[in-house]
Amino acid sequence: MLIVDSQVHIWAANTPQRPWVNLNPPYPPHRPQPFTKDDLLREMDGAGVQRAVLVPPPLEGWRNDLALEATCTHPDRLGVMGLFDVDAPDARSRVASWCRQPGMLGLRIMSSQIAADWLWAEAERAGVPVMRSVSQPHLQPLSLIAHIAERHPGLRLTIDHMGMVTGKKDAAAFAHLDDLLALARYPNIAVKASALPLYTTDSYPYRNLHGYIRRAYDAYGPRRLFWGTDYTRMPCTYRQVVTLFTEELPWLTADDKEWIMGRGLCEWIGWKL
Repeated sequence: MLIVDSQVHIWAANTPQRPWVNLNPPYPPHRPQPFTKDDLLREMDGAGVQRAVLVPPPLEGWRNDLALEATCTHPDRLGVMGLFDVDAPDARSRVASWCRQPGMLGLRIMSSQIAADWLWAEAERAGVPVMRSVSQPHLQPLSLIAHIAERHPGLRLTIDHMGMVTGKKDAAAFAHLDDLLALARYPNIAVKASALPLYTTDSYPYRNLHGYIRRAYDAYGPRRLFWGTDYTRMPCTYRQVVTLFTEELPWLTADDKEWIMGRGLCEWIGWKL
């Protein structure tokens, strides 16, 4: 079974030559030390993860160079959903050629970004998949995702981390789950079941999470529900985030796991198998 992580971060040290960017709101690093591609690949090997989607962390500003360099040396294992500055003067003209960059698979839009409708139209026209962070509470509620999906049916849009509430745990973290499930009626919306252990007070095997995962599975099905970790934030081992899905959810069939653990994501974002 191909296992593909739908979201991980790598980042470099904060130096005068390559300083971190203090965005508003600020995004501190998940760990005090840089986490490199070599660190990531070592952890992936230990957990049995074959591929991972690199999402450059916001502290890198709008730079995607570190992640793209990693894909050049490991194109069979790493791909990038790149950060995109929607306010850059040439932003609109860059969308059409965005995925021509070696290793680039699509766009990742942060929850704090206000994206004009032209972005969704250009991404739809160019066939560029988009991952959208909508962690609540933020500037764009899930209701606006429905508006985007309806107006742009050819756009492949993935919602990060099941739209969970930042900084909350258990039921409070999943307060907007009903809104997320309602979006399943749009066939161009998928969901990342990523970072889940961060949002519970429970310990492995995280039984508090099983019911929420089941509801997302029932709504979106295995082909639009993508496993992932956001590993550098996890309170557990990489392997445990894998086995949460592969061993602890008995209602998932072997075919379900194949789609959820990697095949569905790769087909959705056009990452050739």
